[in-house]
Amino acid sequence: MKATGKTVNDILISLPPDRAEPFNKLHDVIVNNLPKGFEAGISYGGLGYIIPHTIYPAGYHCKPVEPLPFAGLASQKNSINFYHMGIYSKPELHDWFVAEYPKHTKQKLDMGKSCIRFKKMDDIPYELIGELMTKMSMEEWISIYENNLKK
Repeated sequence: MKATGKTVNDILISLPPDRAEPFNKLHDVIVNNLPKGFEAGISYGGLGYIIPHTIYPAGYHCKPVEPLPFAGLASQKNSINFYHMGIYSKPELHDWFVAEYPKHTKQKLDMGKSCIRFKKMDDIPYELIGELMTKMSMEEWISIYENNLKK
């Protein structure tokens, strides 16, 4: 499901009624816990949490016109999906998150490489997502990203 809107606010106000409250709450938790340098923006036509070109002018190697992505949030057909590149690229962060998840929700973790799917809107672990957002600085993300590009 492609996001509709050209700004963060456009996306947030165009959500289906049953998704608006949990999606906006999750967005607020993410933004309130973003380390210095990251910001909410549009990334690949959706809601992203990025390093802007003003800080990282090279942008994303696959499409340099796009800012460097770090996390994202999408309302899909059957779930709200949260994407976090730190979980994908740093095994110890992944392992921490997987171990912490059951302490914050009774729902089974539904996760891909960087995607966490929330199908039960009443059981989103907001506090855990907030904590996850604080676990990687902009500088660390750029370092991991660049080191992986060199491989």
